[in-house]
Amino acid sequence: MAKLLVACVNGAGTSLMMKMTVEKVAKELNLNVTKIHHCSLAEGKSTATQYDIVFCPQSFIHMYKDAIEKGVDVVGLRNVLSAAEVKQKLIESGLAEKYKK
Repeated sequence: MAKLLVACVNGAGTSLMMKMTVEKVAKELNLNVTKIHHCSLAEGKSTATQYDIVFCPQSFIHMYKDAIEKGVDVVGLRNVLSAAEVKQKLIESGLAEKYKK
């Protein structure tokens, strides 16, 4: 079972759209997801260790260094609204297989 966090700069519109994209891909890949939360990068940084996977813009991965060191998988996206990229990153990283139902 996986808890997912989706974060963007302000945590409003874009992160909500990212959340919907991640939900769509998670269903398509048949992932066992128990929770998906969207928020700002600042909130995400402070709560990331409560999640299994964090999605954020590629240029902000460095903000999640502490979470990465504690075992959280952080997925950086170039196009935060691209379902194809989310799917590709989950498959290539092995996370799709790890969290499959």
